[in-house]
Amino acid sequence: MHEDSETRTGWEWDQQRVSVGRHFLRDMEGLWSEVLKLAAVVEESLNTSIRALCDGRVDLALEIKQQKPTVDRWEVEIERECVRVLALHQPVASDLRRVAVILRINGELERLADMARHIAKRVKKLSSDPRAFPLPQPLEALGLEALSQVHDSLDALTQADIARAQAVIASESRVDRHYRSVTKLLKQGIINDPERIDTWLRLLNTARNLERIADHASRIAASVIYLKEGEILRHRIDKVSPSS
Repeated sequence: MHEDSETRTGWEWDQQRVSVGRHFLRDMEGLWSEVLKLAAVVEESLNTSIRALCDGRVDLALEIKQQKPTVDRWEVEIERECVRVLALHQPVASDLRRVAVILRINGELERLADMARHIAKRVKKLSSDPRAFPLPQPLEALGLEALSQVHDSLDALTQADIARAQAVIASESRVDRHYRSVTKLLKQGIINDPERIDTWLRLLNTARNLERIADHASRIAASVIYLKEGEILRHRIDKVSPSS
């Protein structure tokens, strides 16, 4: 009887561990699903804000402001769930890395949503200048390039695609060069047309936000590589190339 009791206790312990493992997998799948859904919403916000910028659409800019409470609550809920998973399951190794990546990407998505709102605000202010639109073509191209970086980084995240993530990071230097040429153009506009200085400064601020959007896309791509390979690229992100 004593041996049967010990055997039964061991079996029950194994069952408990299996149950805990199932709960952890369920929680992680739920977290991952929420992050990907938030990513889709944030990408759409960026699409809308940059379209509003390129087309001078104040009506589209107003839509972005209305999304703020929903995105903010969503981001907080994901963070709380990550903390709960860490406390309840105490994951290690690759499981811990996965939770850390979700937390990191959640923060990057929140910042990207902020960038969408900042750009939308600039559209409203730029509309006071009848000559602000259409935008200078290089600035519009920078916006589309930043948007492409976000799209590619989120595709890399969804598909766990290391090659695509590396390509996003490798493209950051090209975006930086483009940003520098745009700022040079806009500063020349201040010299040539100083009466419109408020417009030029708003366009400069917008260019900076677009460059930061590409930065956040690169950080998401770096998180994909960290998730798959455990390699932290934050301090040498510009050294990664698609062939590495």
